[in-house]
Amino acid sequence: MNTQVGIVGTGIYIPKTRMTAKQISEETKGVWSEQAVIEKLGIIEKPIPGIDDGTQEMGVKAGLDALKNTSIDPKEIDLLICIGEEWKEYPLTTSGIYIQEKIGATNAWAIDVQQRCGTAVAAMKIAKDMMIADHDINTVMIVGGYRNGDFIDYTDSSISFMFNLSAGAGALIMKKNFGRNSLLGTHIMTDGTMARDAGVEYGGISKPITKDNADTALKSLRVFDEKHMKDRLNEVSMSNWMHCIHKAFEKSNVDLDKIGYLASLHFKRSMFNSMLESLGLNHEQSIYLENYGHMGQIDQILSLHLALQQNKIQKGTIISMIAAGIGYAWGANVVRWG
Repeated sequence: MNTQVGIVGTGIYIPKTRMTAKQISEETKGVWSEQAVIEKLGIIEKPIPGIDDGTQEMGVKAGLDALKNTSIDPKEIDLLICIGEEWKEYPLTTSGIYIQEKIGATNAWAIDVQQRCGTAVAAMKIAKDMMIADHDINTVMIVGGYRNGDFIDYTDSSISFMFNLSAGAGALIMKKNFGRNSLLGTHIMTDGTMARDAGVEYGGISKPITKDNADTALKSLRVFDEKHMKDRLNEVSMSNWMHCIHKAFEKSNVDLDKIGYLASLHFKRSMFNSMLESLGLNHEQSIYLENYGHMGQIDQILSLHLALQQNKIQKGTIISMIAAGIGYAWGANVVRWG
């Protein structure tokens, strides 16, 4: 017998403070105009963290919001998969176990997983596969916070594609044999040739933070090999993405032309428009996150959350959630709503 796994609902936490396109332009010392930030990078504004908006604490708030929105008792949760970023309140603490405690999921066990901005799609596949494999796992919360924008040096033009990094948290609750909102197929692929092309330069074993480099280290999310990364992405990125989408639909036994909503991450406007055109979608069938920026792996949850609020998703809508993460990873899934 096939086991159905469905999405019960979502939760979101977004900080109140905003950084505008004008402020981003000013931080680049005028290299990027306000208009270029809006039109090319696709950022009107983005949330940035307040004083209490740690990665783990934002995850707690999103998790509580998901519990409120779904009326799920936290004690029903059997597994908590944390997709929060590694930039968090205290290194080497396990975010999922912290969030589990704070939301009252006392019957769950928790684990942190990480694939950069591809983690939400990967975690949904992991959650479904684990529910199918383990009869003791019936309800799973996927949750995490993100604020990698802290590391951005806006005077470094090589990382302009990361000027959109913002802050926030999301949560998604999935349930075995829920009977609706089914997660169907997923396809993920990774390319290790770019594993060291970008990252935070200081703070690890190779380059520890010292008193001499501390100021530089705090803004050291960089592209280590710009030419290689740019050339390789130009060669494979869009084709890999489309391959993941096609394979996810194939695994789902759903024709690609049935897609009704695209839950996309935030990326530059021209690529987003090209993606919609390639899939035969119009702008009413997705949400461009120009007022949110790129919340990392939270983007797909945020897009789904907003689409449900805006009635862009109805009973029977076929949804594809797409993601990509530095490293490099691409992923796509298919969800049948209702």
